[in-house]
Amino acid sequence: MHIRTLLLSALPPLALAHGNHGGGGEGGSQKPAVDPHANWMTRHMAEEHHITSFDPPSFFTLHDFDSSGHLDAPEILKLYGLLDPSNAHYTPAQRDAFARQILDLIDTNRDDLISKDEFLHYLLVEGKELPDLGTGPGHHGDDEYEYEIHHWEKYHDENTKLEDLTHPEDIEHFKKHEEMEREEEEREEREKKAREQGGEGKGWVVEENIPGKFRRVDL
Repeated sequence: MHIRTLLLSALPPLALAHGNHGGGGEGGSQKPAVDPHANWMTRHMAEEHHITSFDPPSFFTLHDFDSSGHLDAPEILKLYGLLDPSNAHYTPAQRDAFARQILDLIDTNRDDLISKDEFLHYLLVEGKELPDLGTGPGHHGDDEYEYEIHHWEKYHDENTKLEDLTHPEDIEHFKKHEEMEREEEEREEREKKAREQGGEGKGWVVEENIPGKFRRVDL
């Protein structure tokens, strides 16, 4: 079965109004309408999570990606979308500076971690908000999530036909999947040949599947 058909059949049903690629039709996107002047946290939750009602504890828990009880620098970068391809133009030094900016605001004991208590104190006691760093709404889902949130829900619905998937975003998305499918087929073919060459019951290793640093180098 073609990869596009597989993906479409796997997508969950979406009760959405179908918009057009020029700005959304009647009903528009499932994304909640938010005042463009709202604070960054509110815009982030609406844009990335389709949530308009939340409190500081739930915001913290949602973005404590490893459930460790604190936010570290990588999680701050992920929260602000700085690990997303859309922000690939930022250098490592710039990313470090962004993370340091947030840590300096909230990390009161200077352990380079933001605990839940520190986060709640900053928002509830000091009455402050996470600042807008100018890096966008904070894309931090995987490719499937970002495609569904920012494209599928805006321009398609459960009635969309395969021939309707002609937007550049659709083409690029399915192209990636086709490349992944091709790479998987090639890997399986290499392993099959290795098994055949190794003989029944013999161990086999496909060199191309071994990380470069572990490959033997004949000097």
